Amino acid sequence: MGTVSQAVLALLAAAGLLAAAWLCFGRLLLPTRTGADGGIWTVLPAHGEGARLEQDLRALCWLRDSGVLRTGIVIADTGLSPAGRRRALALMGRWGGIVLCPVSRLGSYLAGAAKIDNE
Repeated sequence: MGTVSQAVLALLAAAGLLAAAWLCFGRLLLPTRTGADGGIWTVLPAHGEGARLEQDLRALCWLRDSGVLRTGIVIADTGLSPAGRRRALALMGRWGGIVLCPVSRLGSYLAGAAKIDNE
């Protein structure tokens, strides 16, 4: 049993070292500024009922919250229905740090020239 437990311990130690190296290497390669600071933005177009909106936001927020992706998230309203807008606002409340912007004001918002009511 001693050999098996040592092998398992060695495997866990190697996995831990690999994970630590991966995180350190990732920090070197990732941008240091988010969209709110003028860095990278992720724009998610949404229209109609916003059918795929929850799945797409869940994936983006998971990446953002895990530290893999440092970005500001903007939902670009390209024709959301009233139900789709309610869905988008509810999802924004769930995760936070997300902005809903009409597509007509998207360029000026990303350039920092406009503020959006739901920030």
